[in-house]
Amino acid sequence: MVNTNRMAEIGLLIGEPARAAMLGALMDGRALTAGELAGVAGVAPQTASGHLARLAEANLLAVERQGRHRYHRLASPEVAELIESVMRIAAVTLPDPTRMPVTGPRDAQMRLARTCYDHLAGGLGVAVTDALVARDVIAFDDGAGIVTPNGME
Repeated sequence: MVNTNRMAEIGLLIGEPARAAMLGALMDGRALTAGELAGVAGVAPQTASGHLARLAEANLLAVERQGRHRYHRLASPEVAELIESVMRIAAVTLPDPTRMPVTGPRDAQMRLARTCYDHLAGGLGVAVTDALVARDVIAFDDGAGIVTPNGME
């Protein structure tokens, strides 16, 4: 059963720019330290630790201890799907994408091609998907990709 208060809480958590930047940085499946995530978000390490604690408390992040370091990663593929969906919607609904700062990985090669949990992502992933749609191999229905009869052949 959907709890509207929980939905609103998650929206507030991922809607804060520093937390959104940290979640976006974890989309490639790696686990990063609080210091690394602070750098991505452009905040002080103490501020990042507070944000990360809130995300972990809400079960959006999992924390793994290795020696004296704590590594943060997305808690589940469902969290990755949520972040990816928000990223897709944000990219479509922005009125002027030229005014947006570059988000996602800073490395141009990572923006071009990377994996996101179980699928190809980045510019290359988009290009492959667009090519498959153009060739009528796949189609999208309510956001879900389906193989067309041409694709079955």
